[in-house]
Amino acid sequence: MSALSQGRFVTLADGLRLHYIEAGAGEPVVFVHGSGPGASGHSNFKQNYPVFAAAGYRAIVPDLPGYGASDKPETIYDLDFFVAALSGLLDALDIQRCVLVGNSLGGAIAIKLALDQPRRVSRLILMAPGALMEKEQYYQQMEGIQKMGAAFANGELNDAAGMRHLLSLQLFDASLISDETVNERVAVVQQQPRCVLSSMQVPNLAPRLAELQCPILGFWGINDKFCPASGAQTMLEACRQIRFVLLSECGHWVMVEHHELFNRSCLDFLAEGRP
Repeated sequence: MSALSQGRFVTLADGLRLHYIEAGAGEPVVFVHGSGPGASGHSNFKQNYPVFAAAGYRAIVPDLPGYGASDKPETIYDLDFFVAALSGLLDALDIQRCVLVGNSLGGAIAIKLALDQPRRVSRLILMAPGALMEKEQYYQQMEGIQKMGAAFANGELNDAAGMRHLLSLQLFDASLISDETVNERVAVVQQQPRCVLSSMQVPNLAPRLAELQCPILGFWGINDKFCPASGAQTMLEACRQIRFVLLSECGHWVMVEHHELFNRSCLDFLAEGRP
C-alpha cells in the first residue's frame, strides 16, 4: 500500500503486529478507521491527519487488526478484540491520554475505550459511529451493509471495478473516490480472511452512552447507507457536553466528502480544550 513506506510497526504484548502512521508533535490525536473491506487508516484519513499534524498535534493513524498492513489473524473480530488492540497500541506508544477520532466501527471502538478507560480519553470526535443499535437492525435496515457483506463474501472486491462500485455506496458524490483509494483497498482486501467481517460482533452501546464523561463532537451525513443518521439523536439525548454536525448531500464518509469543514470544525473543537 502507498502509505507503507511512511508507516511504522509495533508488536503488542500478545504478539499482534500493528501498522500505524505518525505525523506531527503535541497532544496525541488517534484516528480509528471503519470496517469496510480493504480499509486502512491512511485510506480513510489521508485528507485529515496531515492537517492535524500541521496544526500542532501528534497524529497517529493505526491500521486495525485485520486491516491495512496490520496482522490479519483467523480469530473472532468482536468489539473487545479491537478495543484491546487499540489500548495495547497506546500502551506501546506510552500514550496515557489522547483524543480519539473514530468513523463507523472506529467510532464504536472509540466509544467503548472511553467507557472502559475514561481517564485515557480527553475528547471524542465521532463520524457516524456504530454500536448504537442491535447488529440485526443494521443488517436489516442499511443497504450499504447488506451489499458490502455480500460483495466481500462473494469475492467481488478483488478488482478495481468491484471496489469502486462498493465505495460509491460510502459517498453521496461517488466522483470523489480516487483511483489511489480504490487501488489501496483492493491491495488490502486480497489479504483479508473472511472472518474479518463474518465474525464481527459489535454490541449495542446505546444504554451506556450516559456514562461518557468527555466532550464529544459528532458528524453525520443524512444520506448515510451504513449507519442511520438517527444515531445522532440517540447520542444527543443520552450524552452531556455533546454537539453534532448534520450534513445534507453526504454519505458515510464525512471526513472525505466534506474534509475541509471536518478538519476546521475538529481543530476548533480541540482548541477549546487547550490551556
